[in-house]
Amino acid sequence: MNPLKSLLGQTAIYGLPTIVGRLLNYFLVPLYTATLPATDYGVVSELYAWVAFLIVLLTFGMETAFFKFFNDKENKDEVFKNSFLTVLGINLIFLLLLMLFNQSLADAMLYPEHNEYIILLGVIVCIDATAALPMAKLRSENKAKQFSAIHFTAILVNIGLNLVFLYIFLDPERPEEGILFILIANLLSSLVKPLAMYKEFIGIRLKYNVELGKEMLKYSFPLVIAGFAGIINETLDRAMLKHILHNKAGLSLLKAQAELGIYSACYKLAMIVSIFLQAYRYAAEPFFFAQSKNEDRNKLYVKIMNYFIAAVCLVFLGVALNIDIFKYFIRSEEYWAGLGVVPILLVANVFLGIYYNQSIWYKLSGQTRFGAYIAIGGAVITILINVIFIPTHGYWACAWATLIVYGLQMIASYLLGQKYYPINYNLRKFALYFGLALVLFFITKLVNMDPKVFTWPKFFFHNALILFYVFVVWFLEKPTPKKPNLSNTENAMA
Repeated sequence: MNPLKSLLGQTAIYGLPTIVGRLLNYFLVPLYTATLPATDYGVVSELYAWVAFLIVLLTFGMETAFFKFFNDKENKDEVFKNSFLTVLGINLIFLLLLMLFNQSLADAMLYPEHNEYIILLGVIVCIDATAALPMAKLRSENKAKQFSAIHFTAILVNIGLNLVFLYIFLDPERPEEGILFILIANLLSSLVKPLAMYKEFIGIRLKYNVELGKEMLKYSFPLVIAGFAGIINETLDRAMLKHILHNKAGLSLLKAQAELGIYSACYKLAMIVSIFLQAYRYAAEPFFFAQSKNEDRNKLYVKIMNYFIAAVCLVFLGVALNIDIFKYFIRSEEYWAGLGVVPILLVANVFLGIYYNQSIWYKLSGQTRFGAYIAIGGAVITILINVIFIPTHGYWACAWATLIVYGLQMIASYLLGQKYYPINYNLRKFALYFGLALVLFFITKLVNMDPKVFTWPKFFFHNALILFYVFVVWFLEKPTPKKPNLSNTENAMA
């Protein structure tokens, strides 16, 4: 089977529940922004920013290590068992520490009267992290239907509970209760995965291969550092924004939380690129490892990169040129003050997607320390820009820091990859696709149609530009028909 068709099929199979689920979760944004003021949505956003850090820590790179060793080792069951037991041990230690220090954490996060937020959040993350390895095992065994059904069911339960709690049980006079309802809905939906895969859990023998464990931890540790530093680049701005605005810029706590809520709601619009990226990564990582022994793998990686860049730039144009439509996902006009940062964040996520697609070089070559170096460098720059500029520029500093860091990481990964694991990417096509997307975006700015008001002429003009972009990509990427061998034809006629 054609490897590209295989990747596309796997992206569709594994990505469909992710795309549909993320889109359905995306539709929670109007629910949250309609029922919660920006101050309370800011609290939700900060809490879930920390979830991203914890997931990286508590899975400890074992998903990627599992795929790597699953392909390299003969004893597949032992690889899974070691991966799972490592994650389980880390999560049990974390839960113990959480029970001991939850009030101290709540005080540090400026929620002294709500340590229940910290406890609920910690339990949610532990359940999700522990279920990650059995879900990865389903992917490695190509049990796509079972994977999709479990993943999709958990998402539907979460959405259904959010709708019930916020529309039926939430008292409009006490909107702050919505934060607790959101956490409870997430907790109950997180239980779906371990319950659906209980046979995987009860069938595991508590026997740990120490030598294999050391080998896997050596491989995964740099990935943890890289992932942790990467999450700093992705979410630390939302974790820092409230504290810096309150402590350094002198804003009241409620005003600082409101600014965080506005920025987080607008960030959601830019995350459409991330939705596509997440679906792609579910299929791409095991696919790339499976193709690592293919003699034509580099040609395959180059072609995939061409398609990938074209796709993420198309998503950028789709959202950026229709922002006056997408803004209605954010139901309250209180949040619309931050719409100006959306194009910046969209470009940042394009860079992030390209970086992730490139990063396969250090995973395939086993030189995962370079992923850690790149991510740590990005984290340092992220922290510096945010600390220096948030007090004067607010969430605009967060958006520009995200774009700058992802751009630098993309460049660094490319340069290092060419040195240690050369893949001859088509830089001309990258420049063409990305440059054309930016030119079309700035053309809409020069025409100067009011970005805050929807009009049909503007809609048709903007989307005609998007169709033009699609045509250019199709024209450049369409397969060229093979010319018949004239000498063979002449011999046959003779």
